[in-house]
Amino acid sequence: MRIAVAADHAGFPLKARILEEVRNLGHHVFDLGTHSTEAVDYPDYARAVAEAIRDDAADRAILICGSGAGACVAANKFRGVRAATCHDTFSAHQGVEDDGMNVLCLGARVIGPELGAELVRTYLHAHFSDIERHRRRVAKIEQFEEEFGSERATAATRPR
Repeated sequence: MRIAVAADHAGFPLKARILEEVRNLGHHVFDLGTHSTEAVDYPDYARAVAEAIRDDAADRAILICGSGAGACVAANKFRGVRAATCHDTFSAHQGVEDDGMNVLCLGARVIGPELGAELVRTYLHAHFSDIERHRRRVAKIEQFEEEFGSERATAATRPR
Protein backbone atom coordinates (compact mmCIF):
# COMPACT_ATOMS: atom_id res chain seq x y z
CA MET A 1 0.00 0.00 0.00
CA ARG A 2 0.95 3.64 -0.38
CA ILE A 3 1.03 5.26 3.06
CA ALA A 4 1.27 9.00 3.72
CA VAL A 5 2.78 9.95 7.07
CA ALA A 6 2.78 13.44 8.57
CA ALA A 7 3.32 14.98 11.97
CA ASP A 8 3.42 18.36 13.62
CA HIS A 9 6.34 19.35 15.85
CA ALA A 10 4.99 17.39 18.83
CA GLY A 11 4.63 14.28 16.69
CA PHE A 12 8.00 14.64 14.99
CA PRO A 13 9.96 12.49 17.48
CA LEU A 14 7.54 9.56 17.03
CA LYS A 15 7.37 9.96 13.26
CA ALA A 16 10.83 8.43 12.68
CA ARG A 17 9.79 5.16 14.36
CA ILE A 18 6.50 5.12 12.46
CA LEU A 19 8.24 5.66 9.10
CA GLU A 20 10.65 2.83 9.94
CA GLU A 21 7.78 0.48 10.78
CA VAL A 22 5.81 1.28 7.61
CA ARG A 23 8.93 0.62 5.50
CA ASN A 24 9.69 -2.60 7.39
CA LEU A 25 6.19 -3.81 6.53
CA GLY A 26 7.00 -3.35 2.85
CA HIS A 27 4.74 -0.39 2.13
CA HIS A 28 5.63 2.62 0.02
CA VAL A 29 5.76 5.61 2.36
CA PHE A 30 5.40 9.33 1.68
CA ASP A 31 6.87 11.56 4.38
CA LEU A 32 4.78 14.73 4.27
CA GLY A 33 6.61 16.50 7.11
CA THR A 34 7.30 18.17 9.43
CA HIS A 35 11.03 17.64 9.54
CA SER A 36 11.95 19.15 12.92
CA THR A 37 10.60 20.05 16.35
CA GLU A 38 10.18 23.70 15.33
CA ALA A 39 6.60 24.72 16.09
CA VAL A 40 4.13 24.27 13.22
CA ASP A 41 0.34 24.06 12.94
CA TYR A 42 -1.15 20.55 12.93
CA PRO A 43 -4.04 21.49 10.59
CA ASP A 44 -1.50 21.99 7.78
CA TYR A 45 -0.35 18.37 8.14
CA ALA A 46 -3.93 17.10 8.40
CA ARG A 47 -4.55 18.86 5.10
CA ALA A 48 -1.46 17.24 3.55
CA VAL A 49 -2.61 13.70 4.39
CA ALA A 50 -6.21 14.47 3.42
CA GLU A 51 -5.08 15.72 0.03
CA ALA A 52 -2.93 12.61 -0.44
CA ILE A 53 -6.00 10.45 0.24
CA ARG A 54 -8.29 12.62 -1.90
CA ASP A 55 -5.86 12.73 -4.83
CA ASP A 56 -5.33 8.94 -4.64
CA ALA A 57 -1.61 9.43 -3.99
CA ALA A 58 -1.99 7.35 -0.81
CA ASP A 59 -4.23 4.45 0.13
CA ARG A 60 -4.07 5.27 3.84
CA ALA A 61 -2.35 7.76 6.10
CA ILE A 62 -0.90 8.15 9.57
CA LEU A 63 -1.09 11.53 11.25
CA ILE A 64 0.75 12.34 14.47
CA CYS A 65 0.39 15.28 16.85
CA GLY A 66 0.80 15.66 20.61
CA SER A 67 -2.50 14.10 21.67
CA GLY A 68 -3.80 12.74 18.37
CA ALA A 69 -7.01 14.67 18.94
CA GLY A 70 -6.36 17.99 17.21
CA ALA A 71 -4.98 16.44 14.05
CA CYS A 72 -7.91 14.02 13.98
CA VAL A 73 -10.47 16.81 14.29
CA ALA A 74 -8.80 18.69 11.43
CA ALA A 75 -8.45 15.63 9.18
CA ASN A 76 -12.12 14.73 9.53
CA LYS A 77 -13.11 18.07 8.00
CA PHE A 78 -12.03 16.77 4.59
CA ARG A 79 -14.36 14.84 2.33
CA GLY A 80 -13.40 11.17 2.05
CA VAL A 81 -11.29 11.13 5.20
CA ARG A 82 -12.31 8.84 8.03
CA ALA A 83 -9.75 9.50 10.74
CA ALA A 84 -9.63 8.17 14.30
CA THR A 85 -7.27 8.62 17.19
CA CYS A 86 -6.21 5.19 18.40
CA HIS A 87 -4.11 4.38 21.42
CA ASP A 88 -5.08 0.69 21.62
CA THR A 89 -4.88 -2.16 19.11
CA PHE A 90 -8.60 -2.95 19.17
CA SER A 91 -9.51 0.53 17.91
CA ALA A 92 -6.69 0.44 15.34
CA HIS A 93 -8.12 -2.62 13.57
CA GLN A 94 -11.82 -2.17 14.36
CA GLY A 95 -11.78 1.34 12.90
CA VAL A 96 -10.66 -0.08 9.56
CA GLU A 97 -12.77 -3.25 9.64
CA ASP A 98 -16.08 -1.65 10.63
CA ASP A 99 -15.73 2.05 9.81
CA GLY A 100 -13.43 2.16 6.80
CA MET A 101 -10.93 4.32 8.70
CA ASN A 102 -8.24 5.55 6.31
CA VAL A 103 -6.26 7.87 8.59
CA LEU A 104 -4.76 6.63 11.85
CA CYS A 105 -4.09 9.47 14.28
CA LEU A 106 -1.57 9.00 17.07
CA GLY A 107 -0.69 11.08 20.10
CA ALA A 108 3.08 11.21 20.52
CA ARG A 109 2.69 12.58 24.05
CA VAL A 110 0.31 9.75 24.94
CA ILE A 111 2.01 6.61 23.58
CA GLY A 112 5.59 5.43 23.25
CA PRO A 113 7.37 4.47 20.05
CA GLU A 114 6.87 0.70 20.38
CA LEU A 115 3.15 0.98 21.04
CA GLY A 116 3.02 3.36 18.08
CA ALA A 117 4.70 0.75 15.88
CA GLU A 118 2.30 -1.94 17.13
CA LEU A 119 -0.70 0.27 16.34
CA VAL A 120 0.64 0.92 12.85
CA ARG A 121 1.11 -2.82 12.23
CA THR A 122 -2.41 -3.51 13.43
CA TYR A 123 -3.90 -0.68 11.35
CA LEU A 124 -2.06 -1.63 8.17
CA HIS A 125 -2.92 -5.33 8.46
CA ALA A 126 -6.64 -4.60 8.90
CA HIS A 127 -9.10 -4.63 6.00
CA PHE A 128 -12.63 -3.33 5.66
CA SER A 129 -15.02 -6.19 6.45
CA ASP A 130 -17.42 -5.32 3.62
CA ILE A 131 -20.29 -6.57 5.77
CA GLU A 132 -23.58 -5.02 4.68
CA ARG A 133 -24.26 -3.17 7.94
CA HIS A 134 -20.78 -1.59 7.80
CA ARG A 135 -21.22 -0.59 4.14
CA ARG A 136 -24.57 0.97 5.08
CA ARG A 137 -23.05 2.94 7.95
CA VAL A 138 -20.12 4.23 5.89
CA ALA A 139 -22.60 5.22 3.17
CA LYS A 140 -24.48 7.28 5.75
CA ILE A 141 -21.24 9.04 6.70
CA GLU A 142 -20.61 9.78 3.04
CA GLN A 143 -24.17 11.13 2.80
CA PHE A 144 -23.39 13.51 5.68
CA GLU A 145 -20.38 14.75 3.71
CA GLU A 146 -22.60 15.46 0.73
CA GLU A 147 -25.31 17.07 2.80
CA PHE A 148 -23.15 19.23 5.05
CA GLY A 149 -19.82 19.44 3.25
CA SER A 150 -20.36 22.79 1.59
CA GLU A 151 -21.77 24.60 4.62
CA ARG A 152 -19.62 27.25 6.23
CA ALA A 153 -18.81 27.19 9.91
CA THR A 154 -21.33 29.03 12.03
CA ALA A 155 -21.05 30.34 15.54
CA ALA A 156 -22.65 27.11 16.74
CA THR A 157 -19.85 24.97 15.27
CA ARG A 158 -16.96 27.06 16.57
CA PRO A 159 -15.26 26.15 19.87
CA ARG A 160 -16.60 27.85 22.98
